[in-house]
Amino acid sequence: MTTAPPETAATGPAPLDDAPAPEQASWREVALYALARGGASLRTAAKVVRPLGWILIGIAPVLWIVGLVMGWREITVAAVVVTVVVLLCLLFMIGRTTYDVELDLTRTRVVVGERAIGALTLSNSGSRAILPSRVVLPVGAGRGVFGIKHLAPGEQVEELFAIPTTRRSVLPVGPVSIVRGDPLGLFERVDSRDEPVELFVHPKTVRFEGQSLGFVRDLEGMTSRDLARDDIAFHALSEYQPGDDLRHVHWRSSARTGVLMMRTYEQTRRSHYVIGLSTLPGEYADPDEFELAVSAAGSLGLRALRDAYRVDVRTQSGKLRTETQKHLLDALSGLDSSKPREGATAALAGAVSANAPSAAVAVLVCGSRVSATELQSAVSRLPVGARALVVVAALGQDAARRRIGEADVITIGALDHLPPSLRRVLG
Repeated sequence: MTTAPPETAATGPAPLDDAPAPEQASWREVALYALARGGASLRTAAKVVRPLGWILIGIAPVLWIVGLVMGWREITVAAVVVTVVVLLCLLFMIGRTTYDVELDLTRTRVVVGERAIGALTLSNSGSRAILPSRVVLPVGAGRGVFGIKHLAPGEQVEELFAIPTTRRSVLPVGPVSIVRGDPLGLFERVDSRDEPVELFVHPKTVRFEGQSLGFVRDLEGMTSRDLARDDIAFHALSEYQPGDDLRHVHWRSSARTGVLMMRTYEQTRRSHYVIGLSTLPGEYADPDEFELAVSAAGSLGLRALRDAYRVDVRTQSGKLRTETQKHLLDALSGLDSSKPREGATAALAGAVSANAPSAAVAVLVCGSRVSATELQSAVSRLPVGARALVVVAALGQDAARRRIGEADVITIGALDHLPPSLRRVLG
């Protein structure tokens, strides 16, 4: 009689035949890891091959097969030449390209037409020399290319550059790329260094003297044309009306006239200056006219900020950042007229009124294609009681002034027309 060996707690149940052994599982993991690493290495290596390199790499084995199988010596010689050329070009990829890169822009904010000056410093901090290479510096949609010579250990080189600015924009400068390649252009290795820097190209603006729209400011704000029984800016005397505060009785005039006379005041409001800048392309004759409108809005906003107003600038796409002069100009630099959210100048005026109903000054800036009817509709939607001004950018036209409803409308054909036009409005 045979007896089965007893199961013990130490041995436990016998393993199933289908379960993989620990050694087999580990080898499988190693194989998968090796394949993954090999695939990543192949993808990295493939990135250095340029289109011409792929052509020669594909032609070489075909030439070898045809030459050896068919016995054509000429084809075999061609295969040897192509193979040697590919191998020689690969030698140029050997070596380090680990420069220490420093990108320095002297000014990250310039005005349209100015040149942004910068410096690119590359140094070899390693113990081995670095072969000659090219350095590519992207600037917006373009790029600058610098040829860097052989750098010995501890050596550094500085390249100065100037970025011309012709349009208002926000340009990304960088990241710097180090390019190593062969003379025939079969292979190219690109290593990115440093982080990109933003270059703000501000719109042109013009300075003008006096306050933004000639208001007299006091401790609480600016006087308006509305009269009040109780405020700070004294206006005139009027007869007593039931409910008037007796603290404002002018006793000397009351004794002289025999009638109780009360002081009346010009109502003051907070110094809130709102600019509505239309970004609808259909309202402008061309892109240059839109640039004129942006410059006009920027000039008015800067003057208001210097006068210590609280300034808001709104477009169809929303509110711009205007806490300081730098914030205002930076926001205007990135403003685009191609994708407004919705609505024309009249809708923009409604948005201004809805978001700043107690504004003291409301300015609309638009293009020459806005009709007088549309302007009248826009003016009627501005905040009630605010001093209203409309600036029409009409590139190349003569400066003009007219009145629509409660608003002064000035037309400017150039940025230099803005200061004298405002003086005529205030005069």
